[in-house]
Amino acid sequence: MYWMSVNEQLSSQQCKVGTVKEMKVDGSFNRQKNRFITPFGTNEGELPVEAGRYRLLWSAICPWAHRAVIVRSILGLEKVISLGTAGPMRPKLPHVDWEFYLDENKVDPILGIRYLSEIYKKTDPEYMGRPTVPVMVDVKEQRVVNNDYFKLTNYFETVWSPFHRENAPDLYPQILRAEMDALNDVIFHDINNGVYKCGFALSQEAYEQAYDILFDRLDELEQRLSERRFLFGDFITDSDVRLYSTLVRFDVAYYAAFKTNRNRIIDFPHLWGYLRDLYQTPGFGNTTDFDAIKRHYHLSHHIASDDQKGHNQILPKGPDLSGFLTKHNRQELSKKEEKFLIQRLS
Repeated sequence: MYWMSVNEQLSSQQCKVGTVKEMKVDGSFNRQKNRFITPFGTNEGELPVEAGRYRLLWSAICPWAHRAVIVRSILGLEKVISLGTAGPMRPKLPHVDWEFYLDENKVDPILGIRYLSEIYKKTDPEYMGRPTVPVMVDVKEQRVVNNDYFKLTNYFETVWSPFHRENAPDLYPQILRAEMDALNDVIFHDINNGVYKCGFALSQEAYEQAYDILFDRLDELEQRLSERRFLFGDFITDSDVRLYSTLVRFDVAYYAAFKTNRNRIIDFPHLWGYLRDLYQTPGFGNTTDFDAIKRHYHLSHHIASDDQKGHNQILPKGPDLSGFLTKHNRQELSKKEEKFLIQRLS
């Protein structure tokens, strides 16, 4: 196969999956904007917060969806927000989609849909973007109401508080919100989305720029976590959830599939200890599906064109995951007992 120019590759993508809007002319990845962003709340025009009204659709492989599921679990929202799970493998369709093939008859049992795009199109017949997870669907009205992955966990942490379990932690404390928002923005652009900027880059320059920024940020966080147990001290916050969702996928997927191969997370002493600390905390490790993650990133179809997949349909045997359950000794940084890991901040 001959080497295509960036413009030729962009044209190829447009024909195959219609994702050209997510690639810039310089070959860099530009993630699509969220279409359904009406906030949850009690003000006029906001989405009402009601138990049993919404269904959260996710796939275990998606870092954006995973963090919503982690927060849902930690805060005890499982009984008021139902969960629908799309399989890790993309269906072989002319467009990018998610399929509920894990369910009986390959349809979501509550919404009766086989493909995620069905509920997006039912909500807006003119919708032309990728159908994404996580997405909150109003079961009563059978329509998509919010797919704003950047703010969804914050809604769970704030306006959904009437349904939190007893003694639920405050993952988004008022006193830290400005500082957390600033850090979350960096984590999103340079780390969460940074690995995708590396993996989907169509030019060497775009790839190397994203690669350098990604590892600069990881180096900074390695230093930050050398002095504190979690990103904001002794307690887990929303920021830790956001960082975890990328770190836990890094060595098993991004390192090879997305060419983010300067270091593995296991090579960072403090990040690796921090990741194990979170993994061993309820809500994190028990919602992490390594098999699904590996299958998706190494075998499935992605946003990039078939020419850009860069794999040969072989599922990697490694890495060894037993280290996730080894002692981390991170508690020495906070002197807090394990039971106070996610204690409410006053």
